[in-house]
Amino acid sequence: MSFLFNAYPLARPALFSLDAETAHELTLSSLARAYDCPLTRRLMHARPELPCTLMGLALRNPVGLAAGLDKNGAFIDGLGNLGFGFIEVGTVTPRAQEGNPKPRMYRLPRAKALINRLGFNNAGLAAFIENVKKSRWRQQGGILGLNIGKNADTPMEHAVDDYLHGLEGVYAHADYVTINISSPNTHNLRSLQGRDELDTLLAALHERRKALADKHGRDVPMAVKIAPDLNAEQIDAIADTLPRHAIDGVIATNTTLSRDAVAGLAHAGEAGGLSGPPVHALSLAVIRQLRRRLGDSIAIIGVGGILSGNDAREKIQAGANAVQLYTGLIYRGPALISECARALA
Repeated sequence: MSFLFNAYPLARPALFSLDAETAHELTLSSLARAYDCPLTRRLMHARPELPCTLMGLALRNPVGLAAGLDKNGAFIDGLGNLGFGFIEVGTVTPRAQEGNPKPRMYRLPRAKALINRLGFNNAGLAAFIENVKKSRWRQQGGILGLNIGKNADTPMEHAVDDYLHGLEGVYAHADYVTINISSPNTHNLRSLQGRDELDTLLAALHERRKALADKHGRDVPMAVKIAPDLNAEQIDAIADTLPRHAIDGVIATNTTLSRDAVAGLAHAGEAGGLSGPPVHALSLAVIRQLRRRLGDSIAIIGVGGILSGNDAREKIQAGANAVQLYTGLIYRGPALISECARALA
């Protein structure tokens, strides 16, 4: 393990003295500069090996990066150098958008949690694809997922068009594509998780995917990312809908709107999605119910509140095939990646 990985706790107080979004951008730009220098690239290199298969894809290890950290796909190679088995970037929307007004990201250190209401801020599909094409991660054997969503100003009755546009754009450049219908920060987006709405969306995507598979000569797996705030009936409805449209995976889960676990903490009343340990138990419950309903037919990626190797192991024990990290990286640093891989081994 790189000394620099273990030294992250020394750098964290300085980062936490900055606004959360500023620290996020500074960390990513510093990572990119470190990757561009051959010496620091070697110092920050890790490759934990625990080969597995996910949605038919061969992974070096089952520890991935969740979407949202690199929304524009601009830091893929630097992030891949940290030891992930797979990386997911986005969410990207067809057109560039600013997202919600700043400030829009808050730390809750006592809970090791975050609240964000970023709102799919990104540079748009064309810039996203150019960034993906410049990266070398896939050529080096890495697995890359591309996460697509709808623009905030697209009426819900035309949401399907945005997802079809996104799928068309990213298909040739992805190892898998994720359909994000669970962010709490785009108005009414989560309504697409309803039985009828989801059926309509996935039917359209399935037909477009078949046409794209014929065009490009390969079938790219497709996953759906869902919320942790669904009730049992809603989870069962989603589980029943996914196989009808040949969906390969489900990512459980996105951030939560619940504040029960952080009540009384500073910033707990801020609007947005809560991530970190408060989501862990919610995610586990969704994973368990999905696995009971789906059997082994569809892959599950467990995400939400992984701050230790034991948390990752609990996701797998609940029924996930792989895990993704985000908030845990902010509190623990890149050493968490190898720790999770060792725990899963």
